[in-house]
Amino acid sequence: MFLKNTLFVIIILIGMVFLTIEVLPGSRGFPPTQQKADLQDIQIVARRVDQQFEEKWKLKNIPAADQADNLIVARRLSLGLTGTIPSLEEIRQLEQVEPDNQIDWWTDYLLKDQRYYDYVAERLARAYVGVEDGPFILYRRRRFVMWLSEQLRENRGYDQLVKDLLSDKGLWTDTPSVNFYTVTVQEDHPDPIRLAARTTRAFLGLRIDCLQCHDDALGTMELGELGNTRTGMQEDFHQLAAAFSSTRQTFAGIQDSEETQPYRFKFLNEEDERSVDFNVPFRADLLPAGGNDRMRLAAWVTHPENPAFARAIVNRIWAIMTGKPLIDPVDDIPLYGQRPPGMDLLAEDFVQHGYDLKRLIRIIAQTQVFQKNSTASFEVEEKHESSWAVYPQNPLRPEQVVGSLVQATSLKTINDDSNVFQKLFTFGDTNDFIVRYGDPGEDEFRDRNETIQQKNIMMNGKVVGERTRASGLLVNAAGQISRFCDSNEKIVETLYLVVLSRRPTDQESQFLTEHLEQCQSENEKMRAVEDILWALFNKLEFLRTH
Repeated sequence: MFLKNTLFVIIILIGMVFLTIEVLPGSRGFPPTQQKADLQDIQIVARRVDQQFEEKWKLKNIPAADQADNLIVARRLSLGLTGTIPSLEEIRQLEQVEPDNQIDWWTDYLLKDQRYYDYVAERLARAYVGVEDGPFILYRRRRFVMWLSEQLRENRGYDQLVKDLLSDKGLWTDTPSVNFYTVTVQEDHPDPIRLAARTTRAFLGLRIDCLQCHDDALGTMELGELGNTRTGMQEDFHQLAAAFSSTRQTFAGIQDSEETQPYRFKFLNEEDERSVDFNVPFRADLLPAGGNDRMRLAAWVTHPENPAFARAIVNRIWAIMTGKPLIDPVDDIPLYGQRPPGMDLLAEDFVQHGYDLKRLIRIIAQTQVFQKNSTASFEVEEKHESSWAVYPQNPLRPEQVVGSLVQATSLKTINDDSNVFQKLFTFGDTNDFIVRYGDPGEDEFRDRNETIQQKNIMMNGKVVGERTRASGLLVNAAGQISRFCDSNEKIVETLYLVVLSRRPTDQESQFLTEHLEQCQSENEKMRAVEDILWALFNKLEFLRTH
């Protein structure tokens, strides 16, 4: 018995040592990865993007904010690319890197993380197949997201990924890309109208599905060719939809009918249906002559000279990373006319470098625009945020809130390497929280404010309550920070780092340190730490991008 008790005490002491290591700075961490050979080239492109924004600010006499602290920029990157904030363990790693290299190192670190592949895959899937369940027998959304994650891990060219989505054949289980089609299946065929709308919105950033029912009588949409533009016509949408008329759902999965199936539609003010041949609403010269209609459509959508394709993903990746697109709505980019600074430059670089999503992300992360502070020495108005002279503050998405909440209550990084119990616990908390908090669905970039229900969940909800409460076994942040920090000042600093990814101001530190010093026992101090943790979770600073 004595031996067992001694062994137990030794194990506990070893555990305490490792917990202390996680709390204290300048300790365990992974060495920085090698800098990318093309970093200088990436920084040159980023600077050109910044210059375009600066020219606009100068023209409109708009002052710009200073650069944000590196830890705040790292928080932005983590939220945008993994859906959560950095762990204390990761912050300690980042602090070992030279300040001038921290953003590049952190971006590289995240782009090698399974959390990035899975999170961005889910965000892209919302644009490609929505959030609905679809026909269960024929559709596997989870398998589709896993496939997207695999493509991101391989850093496959985005043009090739989209070609697969538009032209693949087979079963939805063996060829997951065809779930793009099977989610729309009605009877024995996918829905051409839904597919045409998805194709133009997700891959071209164009809302021509409003032409489904009528011509653009208000002249709000320019199609046709540069120098010979025209307003959108009802026929534009249905000619595009005709590309899917011969696609069928068979025992072998999604296939193209050997015999061409005509697309028929009754247009507004016409008495009868008529056959409609496949065509595209602009740059018809890029449409190849050979192949079936889906293959021709895929080649046209992803053609290097189709400007809408690259712009659409630039706008969406920018929005995923920042919470706000360059052009809002994210899928309504004018085909012709002026566009925001940086958009065309980023799109051109994207095409020239093989549709490399990681390179696009690195360039955005390196821009001074992305690294701007969200506060300034001048009064911040809407014009400053809308022009990106100040980094915009937006409410976090539900999965970002709960992901950050869960991560902040664990000093160790919660990722693919976490133990199975941690994963199950996190999965249960996450799903329950998102249902209660409210998921915006696929219309994820619309303006939204926190609701009373959301505030109540943060103040009184089960997940926040349980995660902030220190356990007797010291397995969460509240207990570990309270017990293993060597001073009250260090407790306050660590709490701010794990929740807000920054150190407290002198005023914050002094006020909370004095509060902790009034505690009469370790138990009372632990309860005070729980209260501070709860208060930090309910700050707008925690609940917003900034």
